[in-house]
Amino acid sequence: MADLAVGQRVIALDGGKSPGFYAQLAVVPANQVVALPDGVALTEAATLPIAWLSAWYCVRHLARVGKDDTVVVKAAASGVGTAAVQIAAETGARVIALAGSADRAAWAGEFGADVVVDTSAHPGDAEVEEVLRLTGGRGAEVVLDTVGGAAFGRSLREAGPGGRVVALANVALEPSTIDTRDFYPKNVTIHGFQLTNLQLQGYDPRADLRELADRVAAGAYRVPVETVLPLAQARAAHERLEDRANRGKIVLAVGALD
Repeated sequence: MADLAVGQRVIALDGGKSPGFYAQLAVVPANQVVALPDGVALTEAATLPIAWLSAWYCVRHLARVGKDDTVVVKAAASGVGTAAVQIAAETGARVIALAGSADRAAWAGEFGADVVVDTSAHPGDAEVEEVLRLTGGRGAEVVLDTVGGAAFGRSLREAGPGGRVVALANVALEPSTIDTRDFYPKNVTIHGFQLTNLQLQGYDPRADLRELADRVAAGAYRVPVETVLPLAQARAAHERLEDRANRGKIVLAVGALD
């Protein structure tokens, strides 16, 4: 590539055709690689192409969040969640961060959320009632649903007139049962998002990756990296993720980083 030199630090996606970079060396399409600006550590850069890019695309392109919006971020203590809270807050929007425990809600609040909600204290319909209370009964302009399953039905009820609901995961691993009356009378728009299929549909991430990395380099966002483990300990990293024991991203490294 004419704009890159041998040995230059870069950020890359896998092009949507492989399960990720669990390797020492990788070959990727040229349109999936950008130079990494100074001021961004490689450990931070490793978190940007998936969680952060997903949050960026959903907040900036799909939901088109602006300063007059109220944004509900579900699973706000997750990797995508903490990124989305910061990206939405930077626009001047009011951010309501939902998380599944008091500790997680408090941690999500450290990233710029205006209000945090412990959904373990507001389960099921009580979550919807709390969001409506916090929005004066109107509902939110944007709901970012990173949970799926039953949570998606609640997201539709939490959206206000003309609202936008972005569904980008189903970590609940269960079907979503919805009532169409919860969204069509309000003229709510539903957006589906999956980064891998977006790439396969021709998405060129370079402009978004450059802007995102530049914002990190400028100190606009905080990228929480909890643990860096060698590639040989990938199993331990996954077990920690599955146990939901981490606060921040877990990075797998080959050799020394930075």
